[in-house]
Parts: sequence; structure tokens; C-alpha cells
Amino acid sequence: MDRRALLGLKTQPLKTGGGGGAAAPQASYLRLPTITANVMRPGGRRGVMTVETGIDTPDAALRTRVAQSAPRLRAAYAAVVQQSASALLPGSPPDVERLVAQLQAATNTVMGRAGARLLIGTVMVV
Repeated sequence: MDRRALLGLKTQPLKTGGGGGAAAPQASYLRLPTITANVMRPGGRRGVMTVETGIDTPDAALRTRVAQSAPRLRAAYAAVVQQSASALLPGSPPDVERLVAQLQAATNTVMGRAGARLLIGTVMVV
């Protein structure tokens, strides 16, 4: 949630009168909050695995459903990332391809059908 919009501090973009009469296309990308999970670091210390996710949905009806299902998607992603982080050996890098496949399967399960494409920003273990 954008706190500036909530407080009324966010300014509206200026609309210029130049150019054709075509309307700007609605963005098909929805960024979700960063998902975190605990991992074991070398030497027995605890660490954090962070995964930045977003969803690209060209279909307008499915895009609305994705926006409404954002809490369920975040919960499903958190479960997948925690499972992946708990299976991660100390000092080894995460298997990003497997993580993406599992997150895409979770997306399809929550949405009930294919069409919403998962996009990964950064996968980091600190």
C-alpha cells in the first residue's frame, strides 16, 4: 500500500494535451511484497533468504482476480520459499530454477488456471 496516497500526499501525474487520442494501456504487472524465510548459514548461524516476486497478467479479467487474490498468493509463496529455504544446505546457493517452477505451480493453483506468469526479481541469501 502506498502510504502517500493514503495520507493524500501523493500528487497526481500531469496530463499533457499533446499526442494522439489513444489511451495509455493498463499495466499488466503486479509487484508483490518481498518474501522472506530463515536459512542456516555456515557455522550454525541463522540467515535470511529473500525473494522478490511479481506477476504479469495480460488478460484484464485475470489481472483483476490476481489483484484480489494477492494475500492468498503471498501465503502460497511464503510456504514455497520457506520449504525451499529449509531444504537448503548451509553455504550452498538456492536452486532458482526449481524455486521458480514451484512458485509458478503455486500461482496456477491459487488462480485456478494458467495465464498469470510469475516473474522473479532477486533471490538472495544473507
